[in-house]
Amino acid sequence: MEKSALVESGVVARNSAIADQLQAGAESFTVPFWNDLGDEEADLVNDDPNDESTPLKLGGAKQLVRKAFLHKSWSAMNLASELSGDDALSRIQDRAAAYWTRQTQRRLIASLNGILADNIANFSGDMVEDITGETGSAASFSASAVIDAAGTLGDLMNGLSAIAVHSDIYKVILKNDDIEYVPDSRGGSLATYRGMALIVDDLLPEDSGDYTSVLFSAGAVGFAVTEPRIAAGTQIEDKPSAGNGGGQQILHSRVNLGIHPAGFSWLEGSVAAESASLAELALAANWNRVVERKAVPLAFLKSKV
Repeated sequence: MEKSALVESGVVARNSAIADQLQAGAESFTVPFWNDLGDEEADLVNDDPNDESTPLKLGGAKQLVRKAFLHKSWSAMNLASELSGDDALSRIQDRAAAYWTRQTQRRLIASLNGILADNIANFSGDMVEDITGETGSAASFSASAVIDAAGTLGDLMNGLSAIAVHSDIYKVILKNDDIEYVPDSRGGSLATYRGMALIVDDLLPEDSGDYTSVLFSAGAVGFAVTEPRIAAGTQIEDKPSAGNGGGQQILHSRVNLGIHPAGFSWLEGSVAAESASLAELALAANWNRVVERKAVPLAFLKSKV
């Protein structure tokens, strides 16, 4: 059974611009943005009328966001519902939204794996603290390692607001009694680790004892899910001749989905079908960072337990 803690936690924010574009044509769209002003030394003024200052230009760039056009269907034989005394198709329909939430989570984690792979391959891993090659306890998850991962953001590290970990890492945090609980807006409590909201999800990568934890700032990832513009989002197909006349019903569910990590552009380096698969989202060849490291509100920690 899968959870979808990352999507449901709020660290992945619904984005109205992505939602609007999902209802438009084309397989992708661009989001232009202005770069910040540079930090060149200011001009030193003088009284020479012929000494004119040279204005600098405000640079810009763009991020390419890839859309996904997705479908899943489930069937139920009418006789099975008759014998069980329950409507199997209604049960399927009740669970379809949860299915798409889990699929959104899978595509989110695949995208995070892709930008992590791109960062290691093309930016010397400047967003990653990797201690898996250390020996003994130096390779294990620790507060010190989390600080080093956060430190890849330099003086913006205090903007980190959440950390997502595998449950095996969560057990280490529990055993170390490192969790603090703070009141939330709904009258309950929120688990935090070193001031960051703590999210536990077993879909986070684990490879032969090497675990990837992800640190987020607000706005790190935007997403949207909409119904298709033309086809019905939910459609029931009736096949009365199936089951030798007993009948079969098939529920078709369709969504348009966009997930995009801030500061990256989709490259379309390797996509075989009309939408990128989970495996293709995880490829370094399909991502490129288009901003400086500090402008990406994400950091990664690779460790052992």
